[in-house]
Amino acid sequence: MIKILHLSDIHMGSGFSHGRINPETGLNTRLEDFMKTLSLCIDKAIAEPVDLVLFGGDAFPDATPPPYVQEAFASQFRRLVDAKIPTVLLVGNHDQHSQGQGGASLCIYRTLGVPGFVVGDRIATHRIPTRHGMVQVITLPWLTRSALLTKPETENLSLTDINKLLIDRLEPVLEGEIRRLDPEAPTVVLAHLMADNANLGAERLLAVGKGFTIPLSLLIRPCFDYVALGHVHRHQNLNKSNDPPIIYPGSIERVDFSEEKEDKGYILLELEKGKAQWEFCPLPVRTFRTIDVDVSSSDDPQAALLKTIGKKDIKDAVVRLIYKLRSEQLDEIETASIHQALSEAHIYSIQAELVSQLARPRLPELGSSASIDPMEALKTYLDNREDLKDISGYMVEAAQRLLAAEEEAWSNSLDAEDDIDKSSKKQLQTSNKSGQLRLL
Repeated sequence: MIKILHLSDIHMGSGFSHGRINPETGLNTRLEDFMKTLSLCIDKAIAEPVDLVLFGGDAFPDATPPPYVQEAFASQFRRLVDAKIPTVLLVGNHDQHSQGQGGASLCIYRTLGVPGFVVGDRIATHRIPTRHGMVQVITLPWLTRSALLTKPETENLSLTDINKLLIDRLEPVLEGEIRRLDPEAPTVVLAHLMADNANLGAERLLAVGKGFTIPLSLLIRPCFDYVALGHVHRHQNLNKSNDPPIIYPGSIERVDFSEEKEDKGYILLELEKGKAQWEFCPLPVRTFRTIDVDVSSSDDPQAALLKTIGKKDIKDAVVRLIYKLRSEQLDEIETASIHQALSEAHIYSIQAELVSQLARPRLPELGSSASIDPMEALKTYLDNREDLKDISGYMVEAAQRLLAAEEEAWSNSLDAEDDIDKSSKKQLQTSNKSGQLRLL
């Protein structure tokens, strides 16, 4: 029986806005949170010990993390090298450069020849010897249209048609890998993808206009003993028959408030040919807590606010207080007392909303001095509009399509500028992709 630890979506270095600087270390406390939970995963791998570690992609928020973030990641995975536990690092969408060429943040492990480490940045089958036998791992990294299609092939096609064409191209490639499998050895598919029936979370906004959806039928094969997925941050088993198990372990830490109620953890797996037994192992991660209260009908809104806060366990949590009130109640709110009531939180934010749509105050996080990501801005706006909840999903999808179209138009315009050298082109692309939305 071969023991495997499957984890994914570490996103080391993200969520800094939900933390503060630790004066003793000089590091953001959210980075320390991610380092702690990753350390717990590695602790378990070594303590068992497992025979193989599978990482399902998205090591960092982007392909060029700061050196100190890379060091935090590498220091934990180095422990697997010392313990002689082979490891497969799959390339996710956040591990790739903006044009989808290579996993820059992970390929360094292959370049350095780290013993026992395999980097999955292409579709390939890896035969990995372990202490209890050989395992075949088919790596399927995050695929963009440029990975399988040329630009002329996608001209004038809808997103639906492009998705179908991509699947048509992927199927024979995957079949080619299947034909080369050893029928006597256990087989794992390690893939970073969006499955067509997955329950989505923050990753829906984190991959706007990039990649495509894989039908579950492509992954349900008798030759696959376990399908280890990454990308979706919510833990779930997509194949209730467990033949084979198709598992998202989810992310190891909460990225934002959209994951407030999600358990975080990793998968422990016992594998042999034709049989896979797995369990989800929860991690003790920092609490995110929303306190949403309507004091518009209260005679004493200040007291109502403080009473509600007092009933919540906010110690060391990331907290957001959202309260609704009438315009004439504004003078009754003493902000100093509210700040004091929230002082036990790790960090907190306060959002006040007027019940009258005509007198709605500007949301603090969308103020005129704020410069934030367009999708985050839209998401924040919709979170504060009860009257738009029924159509918020459609609005997000429409915004995704608009951004995808804008991205493709920008790419086309860059290709047309033959007189721009590669260095200038890269700067323009980077500037476009990090474009900010300023709301007044």
